Amino acid sequence: MPDPHERFTVLYDTYRPRVYAYAAGRAGHQLAEEVVSETFLVAWRRLDDIPAHAELPWLFRVARNVLRDDFRQTVRRQALEAELRTWVEEAALDAGEQATERVAVLRALASLSESDKELLTLTTWHGLSTAEAAEVLGCTKAVFFVRLHRARRRLRTAMEAGGSATSPQSVTVPGRRLA
Repeated sequence: MPDPHERFTVLYDTYRPRVYAYAAGRAGHQLAEEVVSETFLVAWRRLDDIPAHAELPWLFRVARNVLRDDFRQTVRRQALEAELRTWVEEAALDAGEQATERVAVLRALASLSESDKELLTLTTWHGLSTAEAAEVLGCTKAVFFVRLHRARRRLRTAMEAGGSATSPQSVTVPGRRLA
């Protein structure tokens, strides 16, 4: 059995130009060198798996998989970039309105008692479930819901007194509805 380094060197010297041509024909010259590098890295790692009678088809199959994986990553990256652009555009359009709503809610919230503030923020800002929030307060879920309903009503009244037309149910603070 030949030395693995020798076998790889022969494989690389023999087939590198053809793998490069295959990759360049599928993805252009700019990406071809990267595809060749990845292909021969896989070949080195799996040298024993390369059939002696079908080395070139095996290398082409690896190159094809590398190209496919690169395409998938590109599509995922582009989709993520598009989604992020949409979020930024939406945020920019709503930034002034959201800032005004947020200030109104925070002012109204500041005017409430500490227990009302705690009720309203446990699930909204701190992300607790209603069962967890009830446990923090040492009450049942039913009692928690009653207290939360009353706290929301007091928040709404405080917002109306402050001249805000915003409903506490419609305001989101850190990605959640306030009430």
